[in-house]
Amino acid sequence: MVAGNAPALTWQHGGGCLPYPGCLGDTQFSFRIRQCGGQRSPWPTDDRHYDSGAPVSLQKESSHYFGYVYFRQVKDSSMKRGYFQKSLVLVSRLPFVRLFQALLGLIAPEFFDKLAPCLEAVCNEIDQWPAPEPGQTLNLPVVGVVLQVHVPSKVDKPDCSPLKQCGHKNLLPTPLVLSSVHELDLFRCFQPVLTQVQTLWELMLLGEPLVVLAPSPTVSSEMVLALTSCVQPLKFCCDYRPYFTVHDSEFKEFTTRTQAPPNVVLGVTNPFFIKTLQHWPHILRIGEPKLSGGLPKQVKLKKPSRLKTLDTKPGLYTAYTAHLHRDKALLKRLLGGLQKRRPPGALAALLRTHLLELTQSFVIPLEHYMASLMPLQKSVTPWKPLSQAPPQIRPFHQDDFLRSLDHAGPQLTCILKGDWLGLYRRFFKSPHFDGWYRQRRKEMVRKLEALHLEAICEANIETWMKDKSEVEVVDLVLKLREKLVRAQGHQFPVREETLHRAQLNIEMVIGSLPKDLQAVLCPR
Repeated sequence: MVAGNAPALTWQHGGGCLPYPGCLGDTQFSFRIRQCGGQRSPWPTDDRHYDSGAPVSLQKESSHYFGYVYFRQVKDSSMKRGYFQKSLVLVSRLPFVRLFQALLGLIAPEFFDKLAPCLEAVCNEIDQWPAPEPGQTLNLPVVGVVLQVHVPSKVDKPDCSPLKQCGHKNLLPTPLVLSSVHELDLFRCFQPVLTQVQTLWELMLLGEPLVVLAPSPTVSSEMVLALTSCVQPLKFCCDYRPYFTVHDSEFKEFTTRTQAPPNVVLGVTNPFFIKTLQHWPHILRIGEPKLSGGLPKQVKLKKPSRLKTLDTKPGLYTAYTAHLHRDKALLKRLLGGLQKRRPPGALAALLRTHLLELTQSFVIPLEHYMASLMPLQKSVTPWKPLSQAPPQIRPFHQDDFLRSLDHAGPQLTCILKGDWLGLYRRFFKSPHFDGWYRQRRKEMVRKLEALHLEAICEANIETWMKDKSEVEVVDLVLKLREKLVRAQGHQFPVREETLHRAQLNIEMVIGSLPKDLQAVLCPR
């Protein structure tokens, strides 16, 4: 992660703050903040290259930053409030929560003991890290430890573990291998809400406003991140704040009653928010974690009208009725696995696979219908005329799609029964449909651009030029150059051979023009 890609480290001293009873000892959590106004610098080429190969859910954010916090609070009679309080905060545009939490776990304890000199040395080490490359395994040295991580790629298969095949016999010291840069333990995060996972998945799929009131910043941030990840491979297109406080700049914006609640998932710990956000349609109150092990008490669906006091009991307060029937078999397997003391990783994998397959079953019919809107490859020809854009993608008609579900719906890949049509109709009104459609259409347009460039490069341009005016030939040069620049900037996928042929064609066409036009097109 070279300069520009490297995370930023900062620290906060809280010796004068009131002690927070839920965070004695060392605590880790995360937050997400909106970038301040003002002109944003264009995406560097390295960032565009990373985003072109990364899954949509792991692409860099252009308008928000992620903050990862290691907070220490211990009793200290020498401090005015009787507590030592200090935070080390890492800020990045990458949602690599597992990687950055592991990094903070290594450097924060050292920093609290040695302060600035330690932090300066760590920053120098991080500044030498390579840029994140989708599909690559990276060895990241810091404070005498090597973190080994695999950067996910959009072509990775679900549940694959490339690190298992990556040897590290020649590395000293032996690397600390992270199984994922971003995935949390979904089973641990969702333990209090296992009976409501189906409803929560629908709320996330539809981009509904949701408040998560948790007993600590750790539980708050992990629950919000788990919820927003449960619709993968869909990109979560709504705003979300893993840990939100009354001091955040958007406090008034999110708590106003003069307009409908925004499409945000808000993680909070202050019971004050129960009263302030009482008008929000969905509020998830989570109780204190169970210390003795075993499954914590499950939250129940409750009517929003019962949400009136600051000491409101745990529950999912909503008037929403799920469209799909609950998967009782899944719940039985999870609870049975817990009773039989199956490894937590196995239960987490079971839950993650279930949610992934559920989302895929929902998305596959959309993908199939979208693919049917793509022009046939044989219709992508260079001479209609040459300077014209490639054929257009046909519009998405919701009624046509809904009719296609009779023979190509989610029932082909999912055993769950329920009102799938009603769920799709609500999905069409959500920010996630708009985000999915825009992304897929952009990818299809890029594919058409690539096919168009390949068609031009494979055509006999000399034959085409014989009866063309100089104006048309110059226009061809300009159009080809424009396409070549965009392709070289990874704006649409083409082979290196195609890029080379396009450059040769440009040079050949320019060479056929009079000297004065050559001088204009190729100034020295």
